[in-house]
Amino acid sequence: MSSPHSAPLARAGRAAGAVIGSAVGDALGAPFEFGPAGVFSARFPDRVGTLCGGGGWDPGEATDDTQMAVLVGESLLERGGLDLPDVFDRFRRWAAGEPKDIGLQTEDVLTNGEPWDLAAGLHFQVNGRAAGNGSLMRATTSAVYFAPAGRTATMEAARRIAALTHGDRAAWEGTAVFHELVRVALAGHDPLAALPDTLAEVHADHRPRWATVLAPDWHPALATEFNGAVWPCLGTALWALRTTDTFESALAAAVDVGGDTDTVAAVTGGLAGAVYGIDAVPDRWTGLLHVPLPGYGDRVLRTPDLLALAERLNSEAPRGAHKGQIRAE
Repeated sequence: MSSPHSAPLARAGRAAGAVIGSAVGDALGAPFEFGPAGVFSARFPDRVGTLCGGGGWDPGEATDDTQMAVLVGESLLERGGLDLPDVFDRFRRWAAGEPKDIGLQTEDVLTNGEPWDLAAGLHFQVNGRAAGNGSLMRATTSAVYFAPAGRTATMEAARRIAALTHGDRAAWEGTAVFHELVRVALAGHDPLAALPDTLAEVHADHRPRWATVLAPDWHPALATEFNGAVWPCLGTALWALRTTDTFESALAAAVDVGGDTDTVAAVTGGLAGAVYGIDAVPDRWTGLLHVPLPGYGDRVLRTPDLLALAERLNSEAPRGAHKGQIRAE
């Protein structure tokens, strides 16, 4: 990876890059979901892809990944911090709006009728598996918001938001790692260099497995699960960032791995956008980008709306961990 850190970028530009980057990654990868490795480069031999649409998605249409990220971001801003019941209620309203795509686990948690603080845990208790990437995919907006509060606060916020739908602590820890790496990138530092310190903050029971997939020599071919699981999803995003030198090439590498392409690219885009900034996101992608919000009437957010959201998340973020920023009442 080249060093975008050599030319200082404004924090606001990095925040916008993260939010828009995740959304365009989502829309870029959506048409290739569940396809084989190499499907992106087969469609775009020069690896200069477009938001081509397909697979039930219009060109530039973002999926549940970005839709849920918007709901998280808007809750943080409207409630002045993390109001967990409010986030869960927004998720539930969205799920009832019959989105085109929703993860099986997320759907069950949001529709099983259990209260916000029990639904995910009960799902995990019954099914024994809850380490999907569904909490990671929506984390860019909250990562931008909580970044100024510091490492401990941003990682704890990530865990608590993840736990709304995912009862497996592996998903909490992966989302916490992502939050911290975005925080580092927004400050103008190299997130790859921050991995050792970040891993030291991961719960001891989960640290070895996360250390394996985030290691410098890890490659998606070494994954032991489908990349719809949280470990290879984040591992692939870090691999894509590590092995490329531009925002566009990082996303192309992520999508070309195949599998859960929209989410892997959304996670990659959030991190790469924080590294390279909004100016690295091509106009041919931002011009088509749009985010419908099922359950919320005919609301559709476009790039200017997402830029405004990013600006508010960055400027209205907490500047320290203090009482009231994380609420569960």
